[in-house]
Amino acid sequence: MCDQIQENTMTQTNIIDVQNLSFAYSKTSKTIFDNVSMKVPKGAIYGFLGANGAGKSTTMQLLTGSIFSNSGTIRLFEKPLESQLPSVFNKMGCLINSPSLYDHLTGYDNLRYIATLKKTTNDNILEVLELVGLSESAHQKVKEYSLGMKQRLAVGMALLGNPELLLLDEPINGLDPQGVIDIRDLLIKLNKERGITIFISSHLLDEIERICTHIGILNKGKLVFDDTIEVLKQKSERTQKLTVTIKNAKKYINLLKESYPNISLHENTLSLEVDTKETSDSFLLKLIEIGAHIVEIKTNEDLEALFLNLSK
Repeated sequence: MCDQIQENTMTQTNIIDVQNLSFAYSKTSKTIFDNVSMKVPKGAIYGFLGANGAGKSTTMQLLTGSIFSNSGTIRLFEKPLESQLPSVFNKMGCLINSPSLYDHLTGYDNLRYIATLKKTTNDNILEVLELVGLSESAHQKVKEYSLGMKQRLAVGMALLGNPELLLLDEPINGLDPQGVIDIRDLLIKLNKERGITIFISSHLLDEIERICTHIGILNKGKLVFDDTIEVLKQKSERTQKLTVTIKNAKKYINLLKESYPNISLHENTLSLEVDTKETSDSFLLKLIEIGAHIVEIKTNEDLEALFLNLSK
């Protein structure tokens, strides 16, 4: 469940407002978007989901004015994007594709170089390093950074100049579990404490579910959903993953498979997908009947199942 909704910061103002957007790289090439519309409220963490090749990076390029749409409109901060270029970058930070870092320079010097390019001061470099958890590594060469540290430094580059909007393209792609957690915690912190609106593209559904307030799902050139995760779950067929930890689970697994062939076992934790409360209740009653000692019960609504349902 999305547990990071910042109700107190959200208003009816839409920082991103896309209307009837269509795009193809040429008249003869495949259409990337077909009449796409979406809104990103101020103060939201908007998860933009789609399979690899669905057009997520192209969307980022359109939102930054790197390329222009064939038809439709893009408004940022309630004004047409075209009329604000390039000054709009004073209010937004971007991380699109792989970050461009200078490995032979320190983290601090990388930020100082980007600050020069952005024509902003160096005043908040130390603050940014603190925000992304790199203060102690500020004067260490980037070639000695881990992948997670490099990704946090790249987010730091986007934060220079105190932007109101962050556009992040697959910021957790390729990170190890700790790196994913670090980026996740950082984005939640930026949203909660700074009120920064974040537009984040990803194909990692479980991570999007952990941090987002709103979600858009792009499939075959169409935006098939654009609302909160709660609305998504209300409108879609719901699938829950039930996980139950019991003592000596191996002792019971064969007996349970007779009634629940899709059950899986990891150490002493049993996992089962259930589509109704009745199925969940009957499974728990079965455990009691066979004398299993239940230690813990968890349910998790499976965002991936909802995504696949909408993509059919």
